Amino acid sequence: MQGQLAEIDIRSILQLIELGQRTGDLYVEAYPAATALSTGESRIDGETAPQSWLVFLLNGQIVYAGTTDGNLERLKGYLHRYELENTLDTLDVPSIATFNSPEYGYLWALLENHLLTPQQGRTILQGMVHETLFDLLSLHQGSFVFKLAAGLSPQLTTFEISSLVATLTTQSQAWKQFYPHIQSPHQCPMIADQPLQDKDWNGDKTSRLLTWMDGNTSIQQIARYLNRNAVTVAKGIYPYVRQGLIQLPPIAPTMPDTEASEEWHATQVPRIVCVDDSLTIRQTVEKILDDQGYEATSLGNPLRALSLLFQLKPNLILCDIAMPELEGYQLCAMLRQSTAFRQTPIVMLTGKDGFIDRVKARMAGATDYLTKPFGTQELLTLVEKYVGLGNPSRPRPDHLLADAIKDDLELGTGPMPPFR
Repeated sequence: MQGQLAEIDIRSILQLIELGQRTGDLYVEAYPAATALSTGESRIDGETAPQSWLVFLLNGQIVYAGTTDGNLERLKGYLHRYELENTLDTLDVPSIATFNSPEYGYLWALLENHLLTPQQGRTILQGMVHETLFDLLSLHQGSFVFKLAAGLSPQLTTFEISSLVATLTTQSQAWKQFYPHIQSPHQCPMIADQPLQDKDWNGDKTSRLLTWMDGNTSIQQIARYLNRNAVTVAKGIYPYVRQGLIQLPPIAPTMPDTEASEEWHATQVPRIVCVDDSLTIRQTVEKILDDQGYEATSLGNPLRALSLLFQLKPNLILCDIAMPELEGYQLCAMLRQSTAFRQTPIVMLTGKDGFIDRVKARMAGATDYLTKPFGTQELLTLVEKYVGLGNPSRPRPDHLLADAIKDDLELGTGPMPPFR
Protein backbone atom coordinates (compact mmCIF):
# COMPACT_ATOMS: atom_id res chain seq x y z
CA MET A 1 0.00 0.00 0.00
CA GLN A 2 1.39 3.38 -0.96
CA GLY A 3 0.13 6.85 -1.78
CA GLN A 4 0.11 10.57 -1.02
CA LEU A 5 -0.82 12.11 2.33
CA ALA A 6 -2.91 14.71 0.49
CA GLU A 7 -5.24 11.85 -0.44
CA ILE A 8 -5.28 9.70 2.70
CA ASP A 9 -4.09 10.83 6.11
CA ILE A 10 -1.89 8.99 8.60
CA ARG A 11 -4.82 8.32 10.91
CA SER A 12 -6.70 6.39 8.22
CA ILE A 13 -3.58 4.48 7.18
CA LEU A 14 -2.96 3.35 10.75
CA GLN A 15 -6.61 2.41 11.22
CA LEU A 16 -6.43 0.20 8.13
CA ILE A 17 -3.31 -1.52 9.40
CA GLU A 18 -4.92 -2.06 12.80
CA LEU A 19 -8.15 -3.43 11.32
CA GLY A 20 -6.21 -5.85 9.13
CA GLN A 21 -3.85 -6.77 12.00
CA ARG A 22 -0.93 -6.33 9.61
CA THR A 23 2.75 -6.82 10.36
CA GLY A 24 5.27 -4.71 8.48
CA ASP A 25 6.97 -1.33 8.11
CA LEU A 26 5.29 2.01 7.40
CA TYR A 27 7.64 4.50 5.75
CA VAL A 28 6.56 8.16 5.65
CA GLU A 29 8.36 11.01 3.89
CA ALA A 30 7.35 14.65 4.29
CA TYR A 31 7.73 17.35 1.68
CA PRO A 32 10.21 20.10 2.67
CA ALA A 33 7.57 22.65 3.71
CA ALA A 34 5.68 20.08 5.76
CA THR A 35 8.95 18.98 7.35
CA ALA A 36 9.76 22.50 8.48
CA LEU A 37 6.33 23.00 9.98
CA SER A 38 6.28 19.73 11.91
CA THR A 39 9.90 19.63 13.05
CA GLY A 40 10.83 23.29 13.26
CA GLU A 41 14.04 22.73 11.32
CA SER A 42 15.87 25.76 9.99
CA ARG A 43 16.17 26.28 6.27
CA ILE A 44 19.34 26.36 4.21
CA ASP A 45 19.06 28.49 1.07
CA GLY A 46 15.31 28.61 1.62
CA GLU A 47 14.86 24.84 1.59
CA THR A 48 14.96 21.87 3.93
CA ALA A 49 15.75 18.30 3.07
CA PRO A 50 12.79 15.92 3.23
CA GLN A 51 12.47 14.10 6.54
CA SER A 52 11.33 10.52 6.83
CA TRP A 53 10.02 8.23 9.55
CA LEU A 54 9.57 4.49 10.06
CA VAL A 55 6.80 2.87 12.08
CA PHE A 56 7.28 -0.82 12.85
CA LEU A 57 4.09 -2.81 13.35
CA LEU A 58 3.22 -6.26 14.64
CA ASN A 59 -0.28 -7.70 14.22
CA GLY A 60 -1.75 -4.22 13.87
CA GLN A 61 0.06 -2.74 16.88
CA ILE A 62 3.08 -0.43 17.02
CA VAL A 63 6.41 -1.81 18.23
CA TYR A 64 8.56 1.27 17.65
CA ALA A 65 8.50 4.53 15.67
CA GLY A 66 11.17 7.09 14.88
CA THR A 67 13.02 9.05 12.22
CA THR A 68 15.34 7.36 9.73
CA ASP A 69 18.32 9.69 10.25
CA GLY A 70 20.07 7.41 12.77
CA ASN A 71 20.43 10.25 15.29
CA LEU A 72 20.73 9.22 18.95
CA GLU A 73 19.99 12.64 20.47
CA ARG A 74 16.38 11.73 21.18
CA LEU A 75 17.42 8.62 23.10
CA LYS A 76 19.98 10.67 25.04
CA GLY A 77 17.19 13.06 25.98
CA TYR A 78 15.14 10.24 27.46
CA LEU A 79 18.19 8.84 29.26
CA HIS A 80 18.83 12.23 30.88
CA ARG A 81 16.21 11.55 33.56
CA TYR A 82 18.09 8.37 34.52
CA GLU A 83 21.51 10.12 34.31
CA LEU A 84 22.55 7.67 31.59
CA GLU A 85 22.92 9.98 28.58
CA ASN A 86 26.70 9.50 28.46
CA THR A 87 26.58 5.69 28.58
CA LEU A 88 25.86 5.33 24.85
CA ASP A 89 29.48 6.23 24.06
CA THR A 90 30.70 3.26 26.10
CA LEU A 91 28.48 0.64 24.42
CA ASP A 92 29.48 -1.52 21.49
CA VAL A 93 27.33 -0.94 18.41
CA PRO A 94 24.50 -3.47 18.80
CA SER A 95 23.93 -5.79 15.84
CA ILE A 96 20.26 -4.84 15.66
CA ALA A 97 21.30 -1.24 14.95
CA THR A 98 22.91 -2.25 11.67
CA PHE A 99 19.64 -3.20 10.00
CA ASN A 100 16.98 -1.49 12.10
CA SER A 101 16.85 1.88 13.80
CA PRO A 102 20.11 2.57 15.67
CA GLU A 103 18.05 4.21 18.40
CA TYR A 104 16.05 1.03 18.98
CA GLY A 105 19.21 -1.07 18.86
CA TYR A 106 20.98 1.01 21.48
CA LEU A 107 17.91 0.93 23.71
CA TRP A 108 18.07 -2.86 23.61
CA ALA A 109 21.80 -2.76 24.37
CA LEU A 110 21.05 -0.74 27.51
CA LEU A 111 18.49 -3.34 28.55
CA GLU A 112 20.81 -6.27 27.87
CA ASN A 113 23.56 -4.61 29.91
CA HIS A 114 21.07 -4.07 32.76
CA LEU A 115 21.58 -0.31 32.64
CA LEU A 116 17.83 0.12 32.18
CA THR A 117 14.99 -1.91 33.66
CA PRO A 118 12.29 -3.29 31.33
CA GLN A 119 9.80 -0.83 32.81
CA GLN A 120 12.12 2.09 32.10
CA GLY A 121 12.59 0.77 28.57
CA ARG A 122 8.84 0.59 28.02
CA THR A 123 8.43 4.14 29.33
CA ILE A 124 11.06 5.42 26.89
CA LEU A 125 9.51 3.50 23.99
CA GLN A 126 6.09 4.92 24.80
CA GLY A 127 7.49 8.45 24.72
CA MET A 128 9.23 7.82 21.41
CA VAL A 129 6.12 6.40 19.78
CA HIS A 130 3.95 9.22 21.14
CA GLU A 131 6.13 12.03 19.86
CA THR A 132 6.67 10.37 16.46
CA LEU A 133 2.95 9.91 15.91
CA PHE A 134 2.29 13.45 17.14
CA ASP A 135 4.50 14.69 14.28
CA LEU A 136 3.05 12.29 11.72
CA LEU A 137 -0.58 13.10 12.50
CA SER A 138 0.13 16.76 11.72
CA LEU A 139 1.44 16.01 8.22
CA HIS A 140 -0.72 16.80 5.20
CA GLN A 141 1.92 16.82 2.46
CA GLY A 142 4.12 13.84 1.75
CA SER A 143 4.08 10.21 0.71
CA PHE A 144 3.92 6.83 2.40
CA VAL A 145 4.64 3.17 1.71
CA PHE A 146 3.48 0.25 3.84
CA LYS A 147 5.20 -3.06 3.20
CA LEU A 148 4.31 -6.40 4.69
CA ALA A 149 7.41 -7.73 6.45
CA ALA A 150 8.57 -9.77 9.40
CA GLY A 151 8.03 -7.92 12.67
CA LEU A 152 10.82 -5.89 14.26
CA SER A 153 12.61 -8.23 16.66
CA PRO A 154 13.04 -8.43 19.57
CA GLN A 155 9.98 -6.68 20.95
CA LEU A 156 9.79 -5.16 24.40
CA THR A 157 6.14 -4.13 24.15
CA THR A 158 3.47 -3.07 21.65
CA PHE A 159 1.05 -0.13 21.59
CA GLU A 160 -2.58 -0.17 20.48
CA ILE A 161 -3.12 2.21 17.58
CA SER A 162 -6.70 3.29 18.33
CA SER A 163 -5.97 4.40 21.90
CA LEU A 164 -2.76 6.16 20.82
CA VAL A 165 -4.52 8.06 18.05
CA ALA A 166 -7.33 9.09 20.41
CA THR A 167 -4.85 10.45 22.96
CA LEU A 168 -2.74 12.26 20.38
CA THR A 169 -5.78 13.74 18.66
CA THR A 170 -6.73 15.32 21.98
CA GLN A 171 -3.19 16.65 22.39
CA SER A 172 -3.20 18.03 18.84
CA GLN A 173 -6.42 19.91 19.58
CA ALA A 174 -4.87 21.29 22.77
CA TRP A 175 -1.78 22.39 20.83
CA LYS A 176 -3.86 24.64 18.58
CA GLN A 177 -4.49 27.03 21.48
CA PHE A 178 -0.79 27.98 21.43
CA TYR A 179 -0.70 28.90 17.75
CA PRO A 180 0.73 31.16 16.31
CA HIS A 181 2.89 31.99 19.34
CA ILE A 182 4.16 28.40 19.58
CA GLN A 183 4.11 26.57 16.26
CA SER A 184 6.06 23.36 16.79
CA PRO A 185 7.35 21.21 19.67
CA HIS A 186 10.71 21.30 17.89
CA GLN A 187 11.17 25.04 18.39
CA CYS A 188 13.92 26.04 20.84
CA PRO A 189 12.86 28.66 23.43
CA MET A 190 15.24 31.22 24.86
CA ILE A 191 14.94 33.94 27.48
CA ALA A 192 14.46 37.28 25.76
CA ASP A 193 15.78 39.56 28.51
CA GLN A 194 18.06 37.95 31.09
CA PRO A 195 17.60 40.64 33.82
CA LEU A 196 13.89 39.79 33.93
CA GLN A 197 14.69 36.28 35.06
CA ASP A 198 14.66 37.00 38.79
CA LYS A 199 11.42 38.96 39.04
CA ASP A 200 9.08 37.76 36.32
CA TRP A 201 9.05 33.98 36.75
CA ASN A 202 6.70 32.26 39.17
CA GLY A 203 6.97 28.85 40.79
CA ASP A 204 9.62 26.18 41.16
CA LYS A 205 8.46 24.22 38.11
CA THR A 206 8.84 27.24 35.86
CA SER A 207 12.25 27.93 37.35
CA ARG A 208 13.33 24.42 36.35
CA LEU A 209 12.39 25.22 32.76
CA LEU A 210 14.81 28.16 32.74
CA THR A 211 17.72 25.74 32.86
CA TRP A 212 17.08 24.81 29.24
CA MET A 213 15.94 28.19 27.85
CA ASP A 214 19.17 28.57 25.87
CA GLY A 215 17.87 28.65 22.30
CA ASN A 216 19.41 25.24 21.62
CA THR A 217 17.04 22.91 23.48
CA SER A 218 13.67 22.19 21.91
CA ILE A 219 10.34 22.06 23.69
CA GLN A 220 10.23 18.35 22.88
CA GLN A 221 13.67 17.78 24.40
CA ILE A 222 12.67 19.64 27.56
CA ALA A 223 9.61 17.39 27.76
CA ARG A 224 11.91 14.35 27.65
CA TYR A 225 14.05 15.75 30.44
CA LEU A 226 11.01 16.39 32.64
CA ASN A 227 9.16 13.17 31.75
CA ARG A 228 6.24 15.21 30.42
CA ASN A 229 4.60 15.57 27.03
CA ALA A 230 5.32 18.55 24.79
CA VAL A 231 1.82 19.99 25.26
CA THR A 232 2.37 20.26 29.02
CA VAL A 233 5.70 22.06 28.52
CA ALA A 234 4.21 24.39 25.91
CA LYS A 235 1.36 25.22 28.29
CA GLY A 236 3.90 26.10 30.98
CA ILE A 237 5.85 28.58 28.85
CA TYR A 238 2.93 29.92 26.78
CA PRO A 239 2.09 32.92 29.06
CA TYR A 240 5.73 34.04 28.97
CA VAL A 241 5.94 33.64 25.19
CA ARG A 242 2.89 35.89 24.82
CA GLN A 243 4.48 38.47 27.13
CA GLY A 244 7.69 38.39 25.12
CA LEU A 245 9.76 37.06 28.03
CA ILE A 246 10.52 33.90 26.06
CA GLN A 247 11.28 34.00 22.36
CA LEU A 248 10.91 31.23 19.80
CA PRO A 249 12.39 31.24 16.29
CA PRO A 250 9.54 31.57 13.79
CA ILE A 251 8.84 28.96 11.16
CA ALA A 252 8.24 30.38 7.72
CA PRO A 253 6.01 27.97 5.81
CA THR A 254 6.29 27.81 2.06
CA MET A 255 4.31 25.80 -0.39
CA PRO A 256 6.29 22.88 -1.80
CA ASP A 257 6.76 22.57 -5.51
CA THR A 258 4.74 19.46 -6.25
CA GLU A 259 4.36 17.94 -9.67
CA ALA A 260 0.86 17.14 -10.79
CA SER A 261 0.05 13.52 -10.07
CA GLU A 262 -0.09 11.28 -13.10
CA GLU A 263 -3.62 10.45 -14.19
CA TRP A 264 -4.37 6.79 -14.68
CA HIS A 265 -7.01 7.32 -17.30
CA ALA A 266 -8.50 10.34 -19.06
CA THR A 267 -12.26 9.90 -18.99
CA GLN A 268 -15.02 11.84 -20.69
CA VAL A 269 -17.81 10.17 -18.71
CA PRO A 270 -18.62 9.86 -15.00
CA ARG A 271 -16.63 7.17 -13.23
CA ILE A 272 -18.56 5.13 -10.66
CA VAL A 273 -17.20 2.51 -8.27
CA CYS A 274 -19.41 -0.02 -6.49
CA VAL A 275 -18.00 -1.69 -3.36
CA ASP A 276 -20.06 -4.75 -2.44
CA ASP A 277 -19.13 -8.27 -1.33
CA SER A 278 -22.02 -9.72 -3.38
CA LEU A 279 -20.90 -10.79 -6.86
CA THR A 280 -24.50 -10.61 -8.09
CA ILE A 281 -24.88 -6.99 -7.00
CA ARG A 282 -21.54 -6.03 -8.52
CA GLN A 283 -22.31 -7.62 -11.88
CA THR A 284 -25.81 -6.11 -11.95
CA VAL A 285 -24.60 -2.59 -11.16
CA GLU A 286 -21.77 -2.78 -13.69
CA LYS A 287 -24.09 -3.94 -16.49
CA ILE A 288 -26.78 -1.33 -15.80
CA LEU A 289 -24.31 1.54 -15.63
CA ASP A 290 -22.15 0.36 -18.51
CA ASP A 291 -25.20 0.10 -20.79
CA GLN A 292 -26.08 3.71 -19.95
CA GLY A 293 -22.65 5.06 -20.84
CA TYR A 294 -21.01 5.29 -17.42
CA GLU A 295 -17.56 3.96 -16.60
CA ALA A 296 -18.34 1.42 -13.88
CA THR A 297 -15.96 -0.61 -11.74
CA SER A 298 -16.93 -2.97 -8.93
CA LEU A 299 -14.83 -4.19 -6.01
CA GLY A 300 -15.58 -6.98 -3.57
CA ASN A 301 -12.96 -6.52 -0.83
CA PRO A 302 -13.41 -3.30 1.19
CA LEU A 303 -9.86 -3.28 2.55
CA ARG A 304 -8.38 -3.53 -0.93
CA ALA A 305 -10.99 -1.12 -2.25
CA LEU A 306 -9.75 1.71 -0.04
CA SER A 307 -6.35 1.76 -1.74
CA LEU A 308 -7.87 1.37 -5.20
CA LEU A 309 -10.36 4.21 -4.74
CA PHE A 310 -7.51 6.69 -4.38
CA GLN A 311 -6.18 5.59 -7.76
CA LEU A 312 -9.49 5.50 -9.61
CA LYS A 313 -10.74 8.84 -8.20
CA PRO A 314 -14.42 8.07 -8.94
CA ASN A 315 -17.13 10.70 -9.31
CA LEU A 316 -19.56 8.56 -7.30
CA ILE A 317 -19.13 5.67 -4.85
CA LEU A 318 -21.78 3.03 -4.16
CA CYS A 319 -20.94 1.20 -0.94
CA ASP A 320 -22.58 -1.80 0.71
CA ILE A 321 -23.03 -1.54 4.48
CA ALA A 322 -22.69 -5.16 5.64
CA MET A 323 -19.32 -6.47 4.45
CA PRO A 324 -16.69 -8.71 6.05
CA GLU A 325 -13.40 -7.22 7.34
CA LEU A 326 -14.63 -3.62 7.08
CA GLU A 327 -18.19 -2.29 7.36
CA GLY A 328 -19.44 0.22 4.83
CA TYR A 329 -19.91 2.77 7.62
CA GLN A 330 -16.21 2.49 8.51
CA LEU A 331 -15.10 2.69 4.89
CA CYS A 332 -17.23 5.78 4.35
CA ALA A 333 -15.90 7.47 7.49
CA MET A 334 -12.28 6.78 6.45
CA LEU A 335 -12.86 8.22 2.99
CA ARG A 336 -14.41 11.36 4.46
CA GLN A 337 -11.23 11.98 6.47
CA SER A 338 -9.35 12.46 3.20
CA THR A 339 -9.55 15.74 1.31
CA ALA A 340 -9.76 13.71 -1.90
CA PHE A 341 -13.24 12.44 -0.96
CA ARG A 342 -14.69 15.25 1.13
CA GLN A 343 -17.08 16.24 -1.68
CA THR A 344 -17.47 12.90 -3.49
CA PRO A 345 -21.04 11.55 -3.29
CA ILE A 346 -21.10 8.27 -1.34
CA VAL A 347 -24.31 6.25 -1.52
CA MET A 348 -24.82 3.41 0.96
CA LEU A 349 -26.43 0.20 -0.32
CA THR A 350 -28.46 -1.44 2.43
CA GLY A 351 -30.84 -4.35 2.78
CA LYS A 352 -32.57 -2.50 5.61
CA ASP A 353 -34.75 0.58 5.35
CA GLY A 354 -34.86 1.44 9.03
CA PHE A 355 -34.49 4.87 10.56
CA ILE A 356 -31.46 3.85 12.63
CA ASP A 357 -29.62 2.60 9.53
CA ARG A 358 -30.24 5.91 7.77
CA VAL A 359 -28.99 7.87 10.77
CA LYS A 360 -25.83 5.74 11.02
CA ALA A 361 -25.19 6.27 7.32
CA ARG A 362 -25.51 10.03 7.70
CA MET A 363 -23.25 10.06 10.75
CA ALA A 364 -20.59 8.18 8.79
CA GLY A 365 -20.71 10.88 6.12
CA ALA A 366 -22.88 9.16 3.51
CA THR A 367 -24.59 11.40 0.96
CA ASP A 368 -27.56 9.12 0.30
CA TYR A 369 -28.70 5.50 0.54
CA LEU A 370 -30.34 2.95 -1.73
CA THR A 371 -32.34 0.01 -0.40
CA LYS A 372 -31.68 -3.46 -1.84
CA PRO A 373 -33.10 -5.00 -3.90
CA PHE A 374 -33.38 -2.05 -6.28
CA GLY A 375 -34.54 -1.79 -9.88
CA THR A 376 -32.72 -0.40 -12.89
CA GLN A 377 -34.63 2.87 -12.89
CA GLU A 378 -34.08 3.41 -9.15
CA LEU A 379 -30.33 3.06 -9.60
CA LEU A 380 -30.17 5.28 -12.68
CA THR A 381 -32.31 8.00 -11.07
CA LEU A 382 -29.98 8.14 -8.10
CA VAL A 383 -26.82 8.11 -10.25
CA GLU A 384 -28.15 10.88 -12.52
CA LYS A 385 -28.96 12.93 -9.42
CA TYR A 386 -25.29 13.11 -8.45
CA VAL A 387 -23.23 12.77 -11.65
CA GLY A 388 -25.64 13.49 -14.49
CA LEU A 389 -26.33 11.42 -17.60
CA GLY A 390 -23.94 8.90 -19.07
CA ASN A 391 -22.97 8.73 -22.73
CA PRO A 392 -24.37 5.52 -24.29
CA SER A 393 -23.05 6.43 -27.75
CA ARG A 394 -19.43 6.66 -26.63
CA PRO A 395 -16.93 3.97 -27.66
CA ARG A 396 -16.95 0.93 -25.40
CA PRO A 397 -15.23 1.85 -22.13
CA ASP A 398 -11.60 0.99 -21.70
CA HIS A 399 -11.40 -1.30 -18.66
CA LEU A 400 -7.64 -1.72 -18.82
CA LEU A 401 -7.08 0.58 -15.85
CA ALA A 402 -9.48 -1.15 -13.49
CA ASP A 403 -8.45 -4.61 -14.66
CA ALA A 404 -4.76 -3.85 -14.22
CA ILE A 405 -5.25 -2.50 -10.73
CA LYS A 406 -7.45 -5.44 -9.78
CA ASP A 407 -4.73 -7.80 -10.97
CA ASP A 408 -2.18 -5.96 -8.86
CA LEU A 409 -4.35 -6.25 -5.79
CA GLU A 410 -5.29 -9.88 -6.31
CA LEU A 411 -1.93 -11.22 -7.48
CA GLY A 412 0.35 -8.90 -5.52
CA THR A 413 2.48 -8.08 -8.57
CA GLY A 414 1.96 -4.34 -8.69
CA PRO A 415 3.38 -1.43 -6.74
CA MET A 416 0.78 -1.72 -3.99
CA PRO A 417 1.15 -4.93 -1.96
CA PRO A 418 -2.20 -6.58 -1.23
CA PHE A 419 -3.63 -7.04 2.23
CA ARG A 420 -3.56 -10.77 2.84
